[in-house]
Amino acid sequence: MDVGILMPFASDGWDGITDSEVYDEELGLARLADSFGFDCAWAAEHHFFGYSFCPDNTQLLSYLVGTTEQIDVGTGAVIMPWNDPLRVAEKAALLDNVAKGRFRFGVGRGLSRREYAPFAGIEMDESRERFDEGTAMVIEALRTGFIEGNGPFYPQERIEIRPRPERSFDDRFYCVASSDDSVESAARFAGRMTMFADRSWEHRMPSITQYRKRYAELHGAEAPPVMTADFCLVMPDADDAEEKARQYMGTYLASLLAHYEVMGDHFTNTEGYAAYAKAAEILRRVGESGFLEMFMGATCWGTPDQVIAKLEARRELIGSFEYTASFRYGGIPYDEARASMTLFADEVLPVIKTWN
Repeated sequence: MDVGILMPFASDGWDGITDSEVYDEELGLARLADSFGFDCAWAAEHHFFGYSFCPDNTQLLSYLVGTTEQIDVGTGAVIMPWNDPLRVAEKAALLDNVAKGRFRFGVGRGLSRREYAPFAGIEMDESRERFDEGTAMVIEALRTGFIEGNGPFYPQERIEIRPRPERSFDDRFYCVASSDDSVESAARFAGRMTMFADRSWEHRMPSITQYRKRYAELHGAEAPPVMTADFCLVMPDADDAEEKARQYMGTYLASLLAHYEVMGDHFTNTEGYAAYAKAAEILRRVGESGFLEMFMGATCWGTPDQVIAKLEARRELIGSFEYTASFRYGGIPYDEARASMTLFADEVLPVIKTWN
C-alpha cells in the first residue's frame, strides 16, 4: 500500500506562530517521513491566508527533494485555473528531471472564492473550462515534450518544453475530485482520483464507482486505486486521542469553514459548483457541530489499533486505495504532531504497507 503525508502549511490555530516557523515544522515532518519510509510528501497550492499558504508547490518540492533521500514528492495539487499551462508544464518537467522520477503530479481546480478574487481576469465561473483546457495541454506536453493550444483561455503556439520530459507520467498523475464533473475529468484524463476525508466513505462510494466505470469505458482498463487524504491523530490512549482529535479537528474545521465559506449560498450562483451548493444546504442543516461529527467519522484518529481498524474498514468498503495523512493541523503543537506521526510509523505503517 502506498502511504504518504500531506503538508498544508497552515498557521490558523497557532497563536503567534510565524510563517517561517510553519515551514520549519512541516518540512521537519517531511524529512522525518523520509526516514520512516513513507512513500510521498504532498504539498497543496494555496494563497494569501492562514488556512494554507504554499503559492508555488513545485518550487517548494524542488527544495524538499534535494534534502531527502528516497521519498517521492507530489503536488496535491497545482490549481490549474490559477496557472498558465506553459509554465506548469515547464515546472513539472524541470522538477521531475532534478527529482530523477521522484515527482508525482497532481492537479485541481480550486474552491475558495477569496483565493480566486485576487487573480485578476480569472473568474471562478470559468474554473471548469480553464481546468479542462489547461490540464489537457499539460498532459500532452509532458507526454510529447511539446505544448500547444487553440482554446479560448490558453492560445499557445507549438513550442518545445526544456528540459525535456524524460519519464512517463501515466502512473504518476493525480486529479482531486469531489464534484461529479471533477470525477468525470479525473476519469477522462486517466488520473488517479484523490478524495479528502470530509464526509463518510459510504457517501463517497457512488463517486468512486462512477470513476471506475468511466475510466474503464474511456481507457479499456481497470482504474488505479483512488487516493484518500486524511487528517490523522495517533495516541497511545483512546480517551486522550478522542479529546485531542475533537479539539484539533474542530479548530481545523473552523478555519476551513471560514476559508471556503462552505455554508454560504454563493455556490448556487457560481457556474460549475452545483454539487457544493447542495453540500452547503446539508451543512447549514447540521451546523458546525454536526459537520465535526461527520468529519471525525470519516478520518482516522485513535490508538494505533483503532486507526488500523478504521483503515481496514475503509479498504473493505472501497477496495484497495492509496493513503495520505496530515499530522499537523488545527493548532496541534509540533511535539504532539511529531509524536503522533512517529507512533503511526512505528505501529500502523508496517501493517498497512503489507496491504496489496
